[in-house]
Amino acid sequence: MIARLWHGWTTTRNADAYEALLKSEVIPGIGSRKVAGCRSIELFRRDNADEVEFVTVMMFDSLDSVRAFAGPDYETAVVPAKARALLSRLDLKSAHFEVKAQLRF
Repeated sequence: MIARLWHGWTTTRNADAYEALLKSEVIPGIGSRKVAGCRSIELFRRDNADEVEFVTVMMFDSLDSVRAFAGPDYETAVVPAKARALLSRLDLKSAHFEVKAQLRF
């Protein structure tokens, strides 16, 4: 299992609009692609004094599944233009980790 981790930051003014866009369009759009081996997407938000940080974690069966989602340069962040317009800064690359343990309660 591979975890794909990505960070983006918005101004406090754009945070709610960005979160709404992710929930209404971006995440459902990824799901509708039905990429083989793409298992889940989690969205995290942390409000700070002057900006809001968002983190996405996507779970894939393998790096081949990640490539099916992101293309051959699989580390490059996949961020639609509409989402980029609301971000003040972002990771240009996603980090990938091999999942060594996972426990659900």
